[in-house]
Amino acid sequence: MTLAIVLAAGTSAAGLTTSSGEPLADRLADQLRRAGATEVRFAATLDELATVADAADGPLLITGTDLVAHTAVLRHLATSPVGPTVALVLGDPPVPGRTAVREERGQVVDAGPLDALDGDATGVFGGALRVGVDDLPTLAAAARAAAVGARPVAPVGPAGDVSPLPASGSAGPHDPGSAVDRLVAGLAALGTLIFAQRVRLLVAHRVDDEAALVAAEAAVTAVDEDRAELRLSVKERDDFFSTYFVSTWSPYVVRWAARLRLTPTGVTVISVLFALAAAVLFGVGGRPALVGGAVLLYLGFVLDCVDGQLARYTRHFSAWGGWLDTMADRAKEYLVYAGLGFGVSHAGLGNGWALAIAAMTLQTVRHMTDTWYGVLHDEAARRPRTTTGGSGGIGDRLNAASTRVQADTGSVSYWLKRTVVFPIGERWALIALTVALFNPLVSLIAVLVWGGLAFAYTGALRTLRARWMWVPVLDTVDATLHRDDGPLARRLPVVRPMGPLTLAVIAALGPAALLVAALLGDAPDGLRWAVPVALLVLLVGGLGAGAAHNGPLDWLVPAALRAAEYLFAIAVGVVGGAPGWLIFGYVFVLTVHHYDLTARLEKRQTAPPLHPATLGWEGRSVLLALLAIAGTVSIGMATLGAYLLVVFVVSVVLAWFVRPARRVRASAAAPVGAGGAAPR
Repeated sequence: MTLAIVLAAGTSAAGLTTSSGEPLADRLADQLRRAGATEVRFAATLDELATVADAADGPLLITGTDLVAHTAVLRHLATSPVGPTVALVLGDPPVPGRTAVREERGQVVDAGPLDALDGDATGVFGGALRVGVDDLPTLAAAARAAAVGARPVAPVGPAGDVSPLPASGSAGPHDPGSAVDRLVAGLAALGTLIFAQRVRLLVAHRVDDEAALVAAEAAVTAVDEDRAELRLSVKERDDFFSTYFVSTWSPYVVRWAARLRLTPTGVTVISVLFALAAAVLFGVGGRPALVGGAVLLYLGFVLDCVDGQLARYTRHFSAWGGWLDTMADRAKEYLVYAGLGFGVSHAGLGNGWALAIAAMTLQTVRHMTDTWYGVLHDEAARRPRTTTGGSGGIGDRLNAASTRVQADTGSVSYWLKRTVVFPIGERWALIALTVALFNPLVSLIAVLVWGGLAFAYTGALRTLRARWMWVPVLDTVDATLHRDDGPLARRLPVVRPMGPLTLAVIAALGPAALLVAALLGDAPDGLRWAVPVALLVLLVGGLGAGAAHNGPLDWLVPAALRAAEYLFAIAVGVVGGAPGWLIFGYVFVLTVHHYDLTARLEKRQTAPPLHPATLGWEGRSVLLALLAIAGTVSIGMATLGAYLLVVFVVSVVLAWFVRPARRVRASAAAPVGAGGAAPR
């Protein structure tokens, strides 16, 4: 249920009449209903809005009375999946009385009068915002402060006590302007995480007089709303291959899928089937099968783009769909690696499973660094900027250079920067081309070479930039969860002077040395005695579990621990004589578990229901070591992998189906005033 509020206070547009003869405020109310609002109310003052926010049990969609826009603009705002609280941001030049904003990585990190932003404004507030349930108390506090021209204070405690919060550079809601402008400035001053919603190909303008209203209505009429929405389904900034070889025609597939009433989840499932079929053909071998597999792989990637485009076009978003899309992307890619690995071994071209395992491990560790570097950037963007007398060094210069390149959209340097990091479109294109023209061996080697170079490139540059930003990312999240620590790691003593990243890197060195020795030696089974030694080195990573993860590079800790566990599992498998496909399958299950954690981090979800049953990275490694000592690695690895897979599936069912159904039943059965909000 979404309640919409038309806030009329402090605007000169309240009495404007549209070309159809109805008041602009009434047309906005009708548009809000068509945008998905279940109820629309008018609020004359900010105090009225605060009272509504106190009683609301769902998100609020708030707009002033001076907005002229396509209905799709409001629908996109109401259904935006980027976060719970979203503000409409326009590219119009700032004018007195309007709130200017500074946006970084899709977040409104500052808002206020233009002069208060010191020339850093990137847009202006569009006069409409959606506020999530968790931010409603802050909204009420900001509204009451803005109503009396006071500095906002954040509500804390059940009794409604308040305490001041420092503003992030903006002047706050006491500045002149309409009520909705002062409101969003107050939310920003209270540190609310606000995401930006841009109109792009659609039209939205704020008007103050009749002439501006006529011009804005003409601009809205001149744009075909449905055609614009279809084009908007394509990501604004995608990778080179996706932009020029997929998105040029995928919108036609999107429209066709919408007419057939296919859901984004249904398209995701079809894309998985295409990738699975391609993997089977890669394993079969033979030129016709390899070419057919390459074609299916390309079509599967097209559908992989279409599912997101369809979600944006139809506005059918869900946490489940987003999570499933993330998990399906990785599962498809690794199934393809398995098909290529089997094809290499089946054709007698070499140890294909070893190459497939290496490709999967490299890509997973890369994705872990990508995820946490994104978290680092988001956290840095939310923090107030500090001014220094001099340059920030090489990291500062690299950051400025990256910003310039990203702003030069479509240039050679822009596309080189986006391509060199080896994104998913380029990976799938490389696999399809090399396997069709050559064979699976060439394909896997190409993936490993380009992936390794991309990892080295991004790792070096990000390390330099991260040292300049110096943002303690893991201080803001549950470090124990995202380290994937088990009960043993949590009970180990803490070695603080070395730091958690140093300990995690040391933890990976022992398994790496054991794996190299096993691969180079003539009798890997003779290294069974070295497994406990490698395990002890691995457990060094647990000595940092209780330490503060507030170093400039501690965002690398989860990736380092993933690498350590995977290397140990692979080494134990080689020493124990486990077949390559079994080692691949076990590591694949581990990657599924870890991608579940990163997907939940990106979607702001809580820990999986059965997370303690996964034993932690150190618990699983201890079990593998015991199996190696007992000489039952193959049976034990298959059993442990099956166990972890069952835990994962049951956890998914509980998290996405059973528990939500229980909450719905409990909500339906609860009497008015029971549970959740207090009676009013």
